[in-house]
Amino acid sequence: MLRHVIAPERFFTQVSNEIIRHPRLSAAAVRLLMWQLSLPSSADEALGETAKNAGIKKGAFTVAKRELKAEGYFHEWKLQVAGGEWHTKQMVSNVVLSPEEAAALRDGYQQVTPTAPEPAAGEPTAPSVGRYPTNTEGKKDNPPSQPSHVPAPLIERGGMILASVSHKERRLRLNGRDIQHLAALAGEWLLRGATAKDLREALTDGLPDRVHSPAALAHNRLTRKMPEIPPFTAPVTAPQPLRTCAGTCDRVFRPVADEPKCRDCRQDDAQAAQAPNRSPIHGQGPHQARWA
Repeated sequence: MLRHVIAPERFFTQVSNEIIRHPRLSAAAVRLLMWQLSLPSSADEALGETAKNAGIKKGAFTVAKRELKAEGYFHEWKLQVAGGEWHTKQMVSNVVLSPEEAAALRDGYQQVTPTAPEPAAGEPTAPSVGRYPTNTEGKKDNPPSQPSHVPAPLIERGGMILASVSHKERRLRLNGRDIQHLAALAGEWLLRGATAKDLREALTDGLPDRVHSPAALAHNRLTRKMPEIPPFTAPVTAPQPLRTCAGTCDRVFRPVADEPKCRDCRQDDAQAAQAPNRSPIHGQGPHQARWA
């Protein structure tokens, strides 16, 4: 694939590859986030208005908004202002923010220690608050806390199942950091033979009407309902290699045990061994003999 790219001199927005290639953000969510990030800092445009301008339909917007919120790129609050009125305040970011980090930025406290700063390309700037997700196509490394006995592909798949559950079940909304911490437990389920359906049912069956801490509830269920380690089964014996029959047919066959001849040759040998023990019926010539 050849690419010829000329960077624009103005009117452009830098977006990280982690956003463009994010495995759990739909195309509508990526477009919505990029559109919002491209607005001038003075713009005060609600996310719903941005969706209309970006040509994103209502259904797709609802899903995209939920995805951005679950991954930590979008935060929303209802705040009471002077006079008792309630206003909705929204925030989008080009890095993942925890609720605490987002609230601190909202309140004007810019000096928040980033959880995982990334070096910026180009001229040095102040460190960004937040972190880029580590569970993306571009970065497959597992956090140090992940158990080493769970293969990385299973941890990755477990995280995708958790994200799917989080997007479909509003009472189990997990952010990117929650999913990263729980992915190893979900991978352990898969390692023990559980299916994606088993995981979803264990997390969603019998949920209370209100869940105060989705991450804690998910951790409890994944730990408490962990399936048993499957019993050890003896490996299937490998089939015998092909060999040439030691009889007269010179046929290639696969022995069951250690027999040197094929089945037909063994049958011929057995019939030949029985032939001398049979006697012809008296009164018939040698050319008319039949065996009793």
